[in-house]
Amino acid sequence: MITAVESKIPTYDKIHLRFKLNGRYYDADGLRTVAYCFIKEGEPHQKRLGDFLQAWLDKNDYVSVQTSGSIGEPKMIKLKKQAMVNSAIATGDAFNLRPGDSLLHCLPFNFIAGRMMLVRAMILGLELDVVPPKITPVFDTTKIYHFGAMIPLQVENLQSKLHHFKALIIGGAAVPHQLLEDIQDIDTKCYSTYGMTETVSHIAYRALNGPDKTDWYKAMPNVKVSVNASDCLVLEADYLFDGTLETNDVAVMRSDNEFKLIGRIDNVINSGGLKLFAEQIEKHLTNGISERFFVAGQADDKLGERLILVIEGEEKAIDDKVYANLQKNEIPKDVYFVDKFVETPNRKIQRKKTLELLK
Repeated sequence: MITAVESKIPTYDKIHLRFKLNGRYYDADGLRTVAYCFIKEGEPHQKRLGDFLQAWLDKNDYVSVQTSGSIGEPKMIKLKKQAMVNSAIATGDAFNLRPGDSLLHCLPFNFIAGRMMLVRAMILGLELDVVPPKITPVFDTTKIYHFGAMIPLQVENLQSKLHHFKALIIGGAAVPHQLLEDIQDIDTKCYSTYGMTETVSHIAYRALNGPDKTDWYKAMPNVKVSVNASDCLVLEADYLFDGTLETNDVAVMRSDNEFKLIGRIDNVINSGGLKLFAEQIEKHLTNGISERFFVAGQADDKLGERLILVIEGEEKAIDDKVYANLQKNEIPKDVYFVDKFVETPNRKIQRKKTLELLK
């Protein structure tokens, strides 16, 4: 592999001269001062920003990041700083980001998505506005941002203000059916991305609206994608991580760099000899259920597993019309209500732990 020095790729120990944080230019020394001030006197999100800045600017060639649990239990792993730089460059190329472009940062700094927004700005020379990571972010509505990243709930709550963004990546959870419909007639280019902490943020993306809208993810350059015997994605990208990474995501390949996600293998329900993919069934239910929900398998003497529906909130009657787009064997046998789902720190539903509440 060509080293960063040989190919003149930016290195992690350099801050781009065009980088701005909240309207001000900073070099490495200036960022060290800002980090210290944030840690000492900042708001909670600023303290986390300060912690990451200090880690980025120290003498180590790696930073420690907590995984979301996409391919196992959440844990702390070490990511090479240069791999994060390489990822930032790949994103800049994919979304045509140029020095001086503006970004809004409204995600937590605890996880890879939030940290990579800062790395992209420092490496690519972008102007980054950092605001508290609320479900309804408050930002400067006199500006037009070239790029942003949000979770679906933030996008839902900012629908009247999405025209302030030229491009937006939406991740962290599946995009609800209604939200997908709502963004079809806006000028903002919206994308779904695929990736995880272990891949140093996203390694593939697809358009959610506009003329390029598609269900097929396209892998970024220099990312090799395949499936194993279980039809789970296998990833290779030596500029991001070493070796191969076997995921829990079942997919269908259309070409050597295009794939469609079917669901997670650990969410497959084996019912009466049939394999039911939870995520595929959930897609057909999103238009009829406004609350958070998921489907799962429950032990059954005859079927092996019986399909159930779990909804967050107070118990209520479910209209059978909700199941209109499902096959007979995809209709839940039982419906359960849970006051509050068990979540990971970044608000992903922990299905197995939530199911334990039903016992």
